[in-house]
Amino acid sequence: MSAVTTSFPTNQDLDPVRLRQAFGIFPSGVVAVAAQVDGRLVGLAASSFTSVSLDPPLVSVSVANTSRTWPELRRSARLGVTVLADHHGGTARQLAGPVASRFAGVEVDVGDGGAVTVRDGLARFETSVHQEVRAGDHTIVVLRLHRVQHTDHDLPLVFHRSQFGLRSAG
Repeated sequence: MSAVTTSFPTNQDLDPVRLRQAFGIFPSGVVAVAAQVDGRLVGLAASSFTSVSLDPPLVSVSVANTSRTWPELRRSARLGVTVLADHHGGTARQLAGPVASRFAGVEVDVGDGGAVTVRDGLARFETSVHQEVRAGDHTIVVLRLHRVQHTDHDLPLVFHRSQFGLRSAG
């Protein structure tokens, strides 16, 4: 058996536009991260949700260092994380849009400590910040789980090629 040697381009493809396109090939789920802070609903959409550990129970999301929402959210004792369903495309767009209208028409539940979850999400977690790790232009936020609720009757919302839903290379 012989090894095959191929030429792999070097840094020529690492410009931000091409890199975003390459990252977008891998589909990911979408979550809402939200809390009630000073009597207001504060939240954002993230497509970087990952399970981290069962013991202790940990998950993570990545937040842009330029986010003006994250500094407000992290002030809450508890954060809600909702795995959005395939019918939540509009909700995800709202949570990524103007701050004033992020929760307009979105049915939510507010838990102990201020955790806010989308009422009909596939999975709803009540969490607290466990650790933050700066990584380039984002911060990886590791969250400790305190409560979980889930359903198994819908499909998840998928972010793929910078759009909600799977897209062909077409």
